[in-house]
Amino acid sequence: MSKGEIAKHIEAQEKETLASSGMDASEETRSASFLQKDNRVFFSRSLSSDVEILDIREALEKIPAAKENYGRAFKALNREYPQDTEGGYFIRIKKDAVVQMPIQACLFLKSQGFKQKVHNVVIVEEGAKVYLITGCSASTAAKEGFHLGISEFFIHKGAYLNFTMIHSWQEEVSVKPMSIALLDEGAVYVSNYICMRPVKEIIMYPTAVLSGERSRASFNSLVLSHPNCLHDIGSRAILRAKNTQAEMTARAVSMGGNVISRGHIKAESPLVKGHLECRGLMLSEKGHIYAIPEMETDFRDVDLSHEAAIGKISKDEIEYLCARGFSQNEAQSIIVRGFMDVNILGLPEMLRKEISQIEEQTLKGSF
Repeated sequence: MSKGEIAKHIEAQEKETLASSGMDASEETRSASFLQKDNRVFFSRSLSSDVEILDIREALEKIPAAKENYGRAFKALNREYPQDTEGGYFIRIKKDAVVQMPIQACLFLKSQGFKQKVHNVVIVEEGAKVYLITGCSASTAAKEGFHLGISEFFIHKGAYLNFTMIHSWQEEVSVKPMSIALLDEGAVYVSNYICMRPVKEIIMYPTAVLSGERSRASFNSLVLSHPNCLHDIGSRAILRAKNTQAEMTARAVSMGGNVISRGHIKAESPLVKGHLECRGLMLSEKGHIYAIPEMETDFRDVDLSHEAAIGKISKDEIEYLCARGFSQNEAQSIIVRGFMDVNILGLPEMLRKEISQIEEQTLKGSF
């Protein structure tokens, strides 16, 4: 098959929504693609010999590593997880592979009232490096829909995974992602979350367990909360080995929505470092932003810190931009775009430009 085959499975009215969640239908800038609508997988294929990608149901039947790791991250924390899932993706990156082009996966809600429940497993083998974009979105017909996304990440010795999740839902959709990442020695996990379109509610608290020495985890989030929306988001890092590090950076803007920004760093070993930063920007007095940082340790020899700040746009900044010919809405959009800095996501130049374009287009439509 030639590149762009995935476009045949995307209806005309879906193109804009899928593009807003990071889906490149041309596949020109991707190494592998996956598309699931409701509970049916429409497309799955890899353009790289170093990447394996397929429906998790098929993987559980054919690939021993899928069966061995399915549910293992939750068992490691003695946590329960829903068993009634239908679909999801299995991705494996081969040992020492450096995958230049990102992998893309899209989980799409198409039908009214549909409850989409998926279980994803990602394995990055020793020494491998990869960027993964998951775009989650919904059609305008998917009213009162629900999405549950269970994800398990296994990042082996010296491997690197940059996982960027872009949510582009509809106003009546409820969303609950559940994810756990297990990091071996020297592994690096970067988890990015972006949500700038209206949604009924999103509740998520992804966890990284750093069991290997010198492993590092970074959680970054950019959230624009519209009126009548709830974003209860956060991240947790458990530092189980010496010389491990965790960083959490959150940017939240309330246009009248409610944001609960959580962060929890737990030191289960000495000689670890962790930092948590949350910044909020209020554009409307009808919304709320709550910052809840938590730090926990039983050891003296640790370095844990946090900072939080919530404020409003300066009147002087608005007047400065308006004096230069911008409308008040345009001025607000410019300031918010600067506040929601995509540089915190640790993306390569190509992806950074893609995300910046999505952000700019979304913000223009929001003001």
